[in-house]
Amino acid sequence: MMCRMARFRTSQESAAVVAAPREDVWAVLTDPVLLTRLTPFLQHIEADGDVWCWQMSPIPALGLTFVPAFTEQMSFDEPRRIDFTHAPPAGARERSGVDGWYLLEEVDGGTDLHTRLEIEVDLPVSRLASPAVTRVMDGVLGPMGTRFAHNLCDHLGIPRVRSSRVAGG
Repeated sequence: MMCRMARFRTSQESAAVVAAPREDVWAVLTDPVLLTRLTPFLQHIEADGDVWCWQMSPIPALGLTFVPAFTEQMSFDEPRRIDFTHAPPAGARERSGVDGWYLLEEVDGGTDLHTRLEIEVDLPVSRLASPAVTRVMDGVLGPMGTRFAHNLCDHLGIPRVRSSRVAGG
């Protein structure tokens, strides 16, 4: 008996002031190799112009191991905003995708970095498992964002910031 796929969604929004010039933060967010090095669970980004294919590490959840991989259409409004939209290649069906943005604003003392992510995954589990799946997704996202923020600050040679989660779920 085959289990049908169910779609699960979560979102997260966060903001932090990074004590570095906006151009330095922008350079990190637009470099696929550097992003891969600084982002936990991210194995590789294959960039072809404004189309980026993201390959994540395996994520165990509810007795399954899920390996997210997704294609994003990137839009760059230098040096202020980066938008990304899930855009699988024609005829392809990807089981995960992300939509969101980064907003970089100059402020006294550095860059206000504001991010929003909306994540969707298709898993072969019942929709009744939604609370548990969402908890796992949020449990990966939170620490992933915190570790990325720490890695970003370490890379930029600045004191670590505490990112604040604005909204989620």
